[in-house]
Amino acid sequence: MISAAIFDAFGTIVRIAQRTKPYDALLKEGRRQGLALTSASTHLVMTAHLSFDQVADQLRIELSSSKRAEMNGALGKELASIEPYPDALAAIDCLQEAGVVIGICSNLAQPYGPVIRKAFPRVQCHAFSYELGVMKPDPSIYLAICREMGLETHHAEPEKFTKGGQVVMIGDSRKCDRDGPRVVGIEEYHLDRSGQGQINNLMQFANLVIERKRHYHRYPFSY
Repeated sequence: MISAAIFDAFGTIVRIAQRTKPYDALLKEGRRQGLALTSASTHLVMTAHLSFDQVADQLRIELSSSKRAEMNGALGKELASIEPYPDALAAIDCLQEAGVVIGICSNLAQPYGPVIRKAFPRVQCHAFSYELGVMKPDPSIYLAICREMGLETHHAEPEKFTKGGQVVMIGDSRKCDRDGPRVVGIEEYHLDRSGQGQINNLMQFANLVIERKRHYHRYPFSY
């Protein structure tokens, strides 16, 4: 029986209405200064529990007071424009009313975490990359959110998740929200908001999960 559902954040339950890409601008400025910034620099952005200014300092990117204010202003605009998808709010409410524990698992830079928590105040379980120091699709991030939701997590025994469909995950990234959770035995669903996939909105997903729970209660010995 499905007892928990994990959601990705950006592109799945929230969207950015005004993209200013402050971290891209920061790394671009660092390269302009001649710094050898690589994928490891991007990894730092997403896995270090640091503010925007602290990331700049950690990467040794020199910013004038005006440039620092400009970039922080751009970050503020982007954060203020983050909004939940209406179907996400409805789907999470329906699942919680059906007794499904909800978790959010996402690759995030530190300033974005509080915004996600504020947007979904009834969701108490989170696994954010900047808090854990690892990014999806690293298996440990999926195991962390399962522990947060009170589920047994045995990497060597993924059948503990798949038997009876204990936990499911949905997101818009095939690599991070489909292939990654599958490795640790989490049943995964891919969200395609373009309308080209099997699941195009989160109410469709919620109805599927709730129907499976009802089927389990009717026919528990078929699982």
